[in-house]
Amino acid sequence: MPTGSSPLTTIGFDADDTLWEHETFYRMTEERFLGLIADHTAGEDVSARLLAAERRNLAHYGFGVKAFTLSMIETAIEVTDGRVPASVIGKILEAGRDMLSHPVETLPHVRETLETVSQSYCVVLITKGDLFDQERKLAQSGLGPLFDGVEIVSAKSADTYRRVFSDHGDGPERGMMVGNSLRSDVLPAIEAGSWGVHIPHHVTWAVEHAAPPAGSARFRTIKHLGQLIELIDRI
Repeated sequence: MPTGSSPLTTIGFDADDTLWEHETFYRMTEERFLGLIADHTAGEDVSARLLAAERRNLAHYGFGVKAFTLSMIETAIEVTDGRVPASVIGKILEAGRDMLSHPVETLPHVRETLETVSQSYCVVLITKGDLFDQERKLAQSGLGPLFDGVEIVSAKSADTYRRVFSDHGDGPERGMMVGNSLRSDVLPAIEAGSWGVHIPHHVTWAVEHAAPPAGSARFRTIKHLGQLIELIDRI
């Protein structure tokens, strides 16, 4: 682990849509959901109603496939005034189970970047979502041995990053968080005093949208994970 003059000792990585595909499967499942209830509702902006249910349910169910499935069921009941057939509810549940068994698709440059970074820094996976599903995806990805620590949290806040970078390194000031979400990965990490590196993904959940931090000296953006090593070397 670097010491002395190095500004970094710990690198945190988000998982979904940073290390492997995630949101694409949610949007595919949403299209499947819309098809399932199309014959049972009319004149409804079902996607907007679903997003509203997801936002409303975050405090109750948190993040992940199970929460999304419950929100789909709730939306189906709402937009059909309770007339959605039980057979459709069953197919929505089946769609949720399919998401939980979908193969992990690692994004480009992930393994080689983690292998390089892990030689010089403490590397920590910091992800939110369903515990069992995140553990499944990490195991299937084969990336687990490259991490010095794994933190599956209910939400990401400045306090989360202060704790994680203190537990796994020399504090948030010498930590860097890398992820696709400005709202969850970048902004709270910078608030904690860490570096925040944004890697935009081609599909981002609306709940995760946020404006970049204006004027922050610790904010960086790269196009893909393969550019991270060069970025670290410049800091």
